[in-house]
Amino acid sequence: MYRALYRKWRPLDFDDVCGQEQVTDILKYQVAEKKTSHAYLFCGSRGTGKTSCAKILAKAVNCLDPKNGNPCNACAACRSIDNGTATDVIEMDAASNTGVDNVRDIKDEIVFTPAELRYRVYIIDEVHMMSGSAFNALLKTLEEPPSHVLFILATTELHKLPSTIISRCQRYEFRRLTTDVIMKRLFTIAETEAIELDQSGARVIARTAQGGMRDAVSLLELCAGRKQRIDADLAAETLGLGNRDALFRVVNSILHKDYPTLYGEIADITMSSRDISVFWQELTDFYRDMLIAATVPNAGEYLDLTEVEASALLELSSEFPFERLIYHTRVLEEAQAAMLRPGVSRRTVAELFLTRMCEERLSFSAEALLSRIVKLENEVSRLRVEGTVAIPSQEMSVAKTVDEPAPAVTPKKEAMVAAPAPSAEKPQLRKLSCFREVAEKMIAAKPSLVGALSTATALVDQSGRVLICVENGFYKDLLEREDVRNAILRNITDESDGEIAVTALEIQCADKREEDLLGELLNSVE
Repeated sequence: MYRALYRKWRPLDFDDVCGQEQVTDILKYQVAEKKTSHAYLFCGSRGTGKTSCAKILAKAVNCLDPKNGNPCNACAACRSIDNGTATDVIEMDAASNTGVDNVRDIKDEIVFTPAELRYRVYIIDEVHMMSGSAFNALLKTLEEPPSHVLFILATTELHKLPSTIISRCQRYEFRRLTTDVIMKRLFTIAETEAIELDQSGARVIARTAQGGMRDAVSLLELCAGRKQRIDADLAAETLGLGNRDALFRVVNSILHKDYPTLYGEIADITMSSRDISVFWQELTDFYRDMLIAATVPNAGEYLDLTEVEASALLELSSEFPFERLIYHTRVLEEAQAAMLRPGVSRRTVAELFLTRMCEERLSFSAEALLSRIVKLENEVSRLRVEGTVAIPSQEMSVAKTVDEPAPAVTPKKEAMVAAPAPSAEKPQLRKLSCFREVAEKMIAAKPSLVGALSTATALVDQSGRVLICVENGFYKDLLEREDVRNAILRNITDESDGEIAVTALEIQCADKREEDLLGELLNSVE
């Protein structure tokens, strides 16, 4: 009878377990020195070797001829456990044996000595699924079982276990496997099973497995069904993934606002019956890689990429300001949540949110405004050196000079304004330094103002005109109430110790905020 590859290639001894030396070395020592515990708890993500190590430990403690802590796999005890015929090794799935009655059955059985082996071993998988009453019934048995009984508990969700259970076991953490460890095992399997596997295909499979060896072997078997050489393209097509080149094209299209290419990629994903949610997760992971590349000097240590891919990623990430990467990450998170809503068109959601990523003007979020402001600051800094100030019409439709308003500009042109000489009479906008204290005092007195005031920005000019910029129209209406305005004026006077005589108070929405901040930048140009 045919056996799945992940079952056929299950490790038979501790030395065959990949990437879990922090666990297997201790278990080998305990078996060799006959210092095994009465209860073990194996925890970690799926496919990392918990159940395999439990079966190997069951064999090792019962083996008639152990080799340096490893089972010999040749004696009658080892063969019976491997064949599943050993009545003294009991595997339980706690997901289907959750009740207290199942634990009572165990308590009734353990008083009897093993029928064939040295130890009766209970392997309880997904132990976190047991009920509270079942855990309580297991406590005393788990703490002081008979000398011929060994408990091995396995779980993927340690936080769901009562602390009383955890404290009665020796706990071992099974880590996610690295891509290199998984690839090495895949090549060993492929060579033995006569599967043609190249480096790029193995890397795609290993990355998709996300640290789980069982998943990786199952995916290898799936790809091998195509009866072709497994490269990156074949693996991506078989597993319903997008290749790395497609992600580079999408991000380049966002950078250069290349809408035809952008919508074309989404159309290709839809027509190929690939899951847009999977593509979106890959795009989110791609931005995660770019954020690491933009913030960490030795980014290669944290990126699961080839040298060619890492080099291309570093080059691409250098073209994005850090603030824009943060904004794009926020949009990706919002889109992922939107795709989970019932009845929505994922293609439409993807296209709309990708358009938002191209145009920060379409969002009033703090991240979008920060990205736009940084772009303006960089532009002003550049033009300050050149002696002129350019107002790109894509960022705003009206440009202001220091002395008088400039005419509206068309989408195809830029208004070039010579920087005026400094004048003592011109208004100078500056941040209202006491506004944080004013906001905190007002929020303490009226908590309903926390949203409006905690995100607001306040500017003041030489004449005493105060401008408060808020995120949306609701906050604007809230602060324009007469009692709130009076409280703001009163608190500004109190917190500034009378140094600021407020002559006017204006409250503007977020769509005006950047324009006023630009005015501040222009007024500061020398």
